[in-house]
Amino acid sequence: MKKIALITGITGQDGSFLAEFLIEKGYEVHGIMRRSSSFNTARIEHLYLDEWVRDMKQQRLINLHYGDMTDSSSLIRIIQLVQPDEIYNLAAQSHVKVSFDVPEYTADADAVGTLRLLEAVRILGLEKKTRIYQASTSELFGLVQEVPQKETTPFYPRSPYGVAKQYGFWITKNYREAYGMFAVNGILFNHESERRGETFVTRKITLAASRIVQGFQDKLYVGNLNSLRDWGYAKDYVECMWLMLQHETPEDFVIATGQMHSVRDFCTLAFKEAGIELEWQGNGIDEKGIDRKTGKTLVEVDPKYFRPTEVDQLLGDPTKAKTLLKWNPTKTSFEELVHIMVEHDMRFVKKLYKKAE
Repeated sequence: MKKIALITGITGQDGSFLAEFLIEKGYEVHGIMRRSSSFNTARIEHLYLDEWVRDMKQQRLINLHYGDMTDSSSLIRIIQLVQPDEIYNLAAQSHVKVSFDVPEYTADADAVGTLRLLEAVRILGLEKKTRIYQASTSELFGLVQEVPQKETTPFYPRSPYGVAKQYGFWITKNYREAYGMFAVNGILFNHESERRGETFVTRKITLAASRIVQGFQDKLYVGNLNSLRDWGYAKDYVECMWLMLQHETPEDFVIATGQMHSVRDFCTLAFKEAGIELEWQGNGIDEKGIDRKTGKTLVEVDPKYFRPTEVDQLLGDPTKAKTLLKWNPTKTSFEELVHIMVEHDMRFVKKLYKKAE
């Protein structure tokens, strides 16, 4: 019997990698997407060709359903229809900075949305059949209480996003303990890829480096250069989500590399991959990244990217996942991750501007 998986947030970075991963494992994959007048299925188009499929005599690899985390009736309808063995709840308003602008919506989608999903499974009597993975986040640790952060580290979220995700974490744990559901939290630290949204700092950097070196952009503006993060490759992290649902007991795990780098480090490496050596001068908001060869300023700090409450450093301890799930957190090194992203964006930029000519 084919296992059936349902992914919320399937059109996102993690959702697209997870869909590919599960298809390779022989799953029947279903996804929930929000209705929008413009298509946002670019990351999964190679899996879902809709009208073309019949003409090309290809088999559709994933099945998409319209629904929304803010609409419990749609969640109940889809879960009843699909009868999933596994649900991966990846849907969220996931931009930390944006969560300060839309705090109420963030709480509705990320906090109450998780409750709606768990409750839908319970209402439908699938508590014993369906295993649930809840996408939790290192932003729960916010103002860090210990370094590195592990499963037992106290939470101190510093954004509406972090606070909403904390509710999601605890309600998942509560349903596990109250109803005996196999529901787990994956506390994932920053994971990036060539499919990362263009407003997230890592992708913003690799795109800017690619555009600058090809003459389509003059400068990159960033926020806090001293911000320290534990960056991994999203493709490696989705495997861990799956491993958590295959584990014999439902447990929460920190998923991280155990290594930390600054935004400045990421800039230096990305520009180097694009063929530019950066030299850093000045301090604080006056710090600049200068092209060693030409003396041109290519990176500047813009205070508009600062958050009202900043998270200075995040560093995860993946010991539990390594030991119990036999997961390898450094399958893709930090250097390799930056290389993959810049290599992709160099091609992407070239293609994009060729089209525009």
